[in-house]
Amino acid sequence: MHLTERQRPPAGDWFAGPGPGPDPVPGAPRLICFPYAGGTASVYRDWQAHLGVPVVPVQPPGRGPRLREPPYTDLDALVSDVTDALLAAGLVHDYALFGHSMGALVAYEVACALRGRGAPGPRRLFVSGSRAPHLYAERADHALGDEELRRLVTDLGAVAPGDRVAGAYLERRLPVLRADLTACERYRWRPRRPLDCPMTAYSAVGDPLAPVPGVEAWRAYTGASLLRRHVPGGHFFLNGPARRPLLRDLRTELTRTTEEKEPSWTY
Repeated sequence: MHLTERQRPPAGDWFAGPGPGPDPVPGAPRLICFPYAGGTASVYRDWQAHLGVPVVPVQPPGRGPRLREPPYTDLDALVSDVTDALLAAGLVHDYALFGHSMGALVAYEVACALRGRGAPGPRRLFVSGSRAPHLYAERADHALGDEELRRLVTDLGAVAPGDRVAGAYLERRLPVLRADLTACERYRWRPRRPLDCPMTAYSAVGDPLAPVPGVEAWRAYTGASLLRRHVPGGHFFLNGPARRPLLRDLRTELTRTTEEKEPSWTY
């Protein structure tokens, strides 16, 4: 799905407000954040307060204030349109990209698209809870029936068993979740030269969708350094107490001065 020029919403519709927080650390880059499949920009609503940098959550169609817009089922179209919006909004100057799960794949492809258009590259790319792009054709979760899809999401930890409120929310989100999964599973990586920016890749101890070898495979996607972080939790560690070490690490990386050296080790 690619919107025509007449149908395309204003660039600002793509970006949610960062939420309350203190003034950003001087010299820190803007962090542009992409949600996971079925997710909304609200997962990042308090990140500016925790990180001390300007945070720009991306809000794709089909959710939040854009609920009435059809979600994308083609990842290339999504990437092209969000890249247009970033350029139109003037957001690709001194910035970093973060994405979790599907969001990591979108963040990587956006970085490639921006490079192809001659735009400045990100200061850093953070990928979380995601296997490397060439491994995305290995699953076909979008074809699951509704009951199987509910079970998968529950097993991954997005919904606690017996939580009626979260269960009702999931029920409303099933169509956009299925659309997002379709976009991911139809995606096919195209070989390109590695990105120039350094990367940090996060894996979670109990995440069956992004096991350590699949996350380690991101190393081939940068010509600079890659830091590997292994954190507690499961696939949705982004939403629970296990996100604390992630936020601490992101703050350290984003507010590092040019005089401070990047760690030479990985884990």
